Amino acid sequence: MTKTTLYRTILLWLAWEVIILGFQWIVTNRLRIEHPDLAVPWSQYATLPSSNSDQIYLLEPFMNRQVSWDSEYYVGIAVGGYDDPRASTITNPNTGQDVIINYAFFPFYPYVMRIFAWPLRLFGLNPLAAASLAGVIVSALGTLAGLLALWDMTRSYFEENDAYRAVFYALIFPTSFFFTMVYTEGLFIGLAFGALALLKRGYWAWAAILGVMAAWTRAPGALLTLPMLMLWWMQIRQQQPLKLTWNSLLRGALALLPLAGCLLWRFSDLGMGWSELQGFFFGRRLLGAGETAANWQIVLQYARFLESGDARIYFAIEIGAMLLALIASIWLIRRDPAVALFSIAVIIVSVLSASPQSMARYMLMAPALYIFLAQLGRNKTFDRAWTVFSILLLGMEASLFAVDMWVG
Repeated sequence: MTKTTLYRTILLWLAWEVIILGFQWIVTNRLRIEHPDLAVPWSQYATLPSSNSDQIYLLEPFMNRQVSWDSEYYVGIAVGGYDDPRASTITNPNTGQDVIINYAFFPFYPYVMRIFAWPLRLFGLNPLAAASLAGVIVSALGTLAGLLALWDMTRSYFEENDAYRAVFYALIFPTSFFFTMVYTEGLFIGLAFGALALLKRGYWAWAAILGVMAAWTRAPGALLTLPMLMLWWMQIRQQQPLKLTWNSLLRGALALLPLAGCLLWRFSDLGMGWSELQGFFFGRRLLGAGETAANWQIVLQYARFLESGDARIYFAIEIGAMLLALIASIWLIRRDPAVALFSIAVIIVSVLSASPQSMARYMLMAPALYIFLAQLGRNKTFDRAWTVFSILLLGMEASLFAVDMWVG
């Protein structure tokens, strides 16, 4: 990456950060959005003006527009740990025991938040304010790393302007505002896209280390083992005669590290709690095809018969994002099979998780999405039309999140 491109990317990212955070402040002071939200069947009960009245981690005024829904648990873990007595709990219907909901979330992001929050408290911020600001900073820095990695991933088959366009499209995707909220997506793409970029450059050890960190940030981080194994096998097959060397065996072992890191966490005390809560509280399963189909039928019937357009628009965006990401990944297979494989794996695991929501957010983790759009963006008409369309949806989604409406 040339210095000019590096500066352009950093300046674009910085401008985007300021614009998103400033826009959320403007829109919450200018518009009054009617509650409750009818986007999904349960949101009408969770988006009342009083819905957050007893959730202390969502009530801190500082950076409050960037803290909503799952942010509660990341802030809570960063401030009080997993066993914080102030954390929200729920009774497991299978055992009758109360379970702390913090255990449904991966540890790396809130622990990094905690590290960043320590020096922020020297400026007089209370623990909740410091943790909230730390979460935004960690997400923002992770996003910058992800953007630089995305550019680097495309250097072998895109011209510089096309690679820069992929970065731009990543920033304006309708749900991209999550990259700078107190959510894990920003840090995750920094780690996962960084691992893929380093892998393509041949830095296997560093790619594996970032892969483990990604696996401790979000479940799809374990899927980085797939492109690493693919490239490992492709390199072995290129050797004539075919043979295994100590170097190739080491690379094969490194390829397994993201999966091993995920399994290490999965069977720890934290991971066991995660599995329990994902099932009975969030209603998610690994590759639950039957449950996925049944639940999609339920929510689409809900959207069809709902008089309001809330649900119809919400699920139109969800389905559109899934289809676009899938088409993008299939298109990328011949050009970049490793990145395409990771993207397809992210899509499959996300879509077949049994719960038909948050898909437009989950698709942010599929790098093929931005690469495909950058290819289409070579056409100037598409570039202008997609930019207008995507930014308008981005503004709507960021506005809804800022006032605690459900957008995934």
